[in-house]
Amino acid sequence: MPEIEIVSPDILKQKPTAVIFDTDNTLYDYEPAHRQALKATCDKAIQLLGISSEEFLRSYALARDKVKFQLSGTASSHSRLLYFQRLIEILGVRTQIQSTLDLYQTYWRTFLTNSKLFSEVREFIFDLRDSGIATAVVTDLTAQIQFRKLIYFRLDDQFDFVVTSEEAGADKPHEQPFRLAMEKLNVGPELVWMIGDDAAKDIGGARNMGMFALQKRHHGVVVDQRKFRPDIIFDTFGALRKACRQSGVFGVAKSSHNLT
Repeated sequence: MPEIEIVSPDILKQKPTAVIFDTDNTLYDYEPAHRQALKATCDKAIQLLGISSEEFLRSYALARDKVKFQLSGTASSHSRLLYFQRLIEILGVRTQIQSTLDLYQTYWRTFLTNSKLFSEVREFIFDLRDSGIATAVVTDLTAQIQFRKLIYFRLDDQFDFVVTSEEAGADKPHEQPFRLAMEKLNVGPELVWMIGDDAAKDIGGARNMGMFALQKRHHGVVVDQRKFRPDIIFDTFGALRKACRQSGVFGVAKSSHNLT
């Protein structure tokens, strides 16, 4: 299987006015970081609450499902703080604020420590900026933690605008996050690229807005070319950079950024 598939050749015939990025599982691999974070939180819960790992995992799954059902389609539906608060309550204990915060901090501290950008993400963003192409992030979840991720990755000053579902009032694929990003960027959808991993949220959401859609493919990502057809499917940002340069869309990057 090739590293990149150009499904719609028209995408490379014109320079994009802006490129919008999803964050989780697009800029970095989400699952390894989540696994390590959940394990560390489980160990902390065993210590704090005197429960077994089986009780933790069962209660966590139930708490997550309850919060997601109650707050479906909103940024708060992804809140680990609410998951851990509800987990403790499911165990038959009154709300324990200090323990909830302890679990929350353990999760995100471990998550960030185990998060690593995909190869050449930073260089691709630099290519865009050097070519005068505006950039933005459109991401689910709350602003505070998504801002922390961008700071941790040292990308906090690399995007022109950031839109979270907390700010927009709805998760992707709702049109509002995409519409708000276009308002901030002051562009129409016709020459905007959306880069993401999720077929329905990122690719479907972008296509519904009239944007080009590029799907980052790696382990666990589902590509659906019938219902949510991407214009480009790529495995590595290096392959995407090469295709963009060969097409002449970006030209030659001029800057010598510090990548360390």
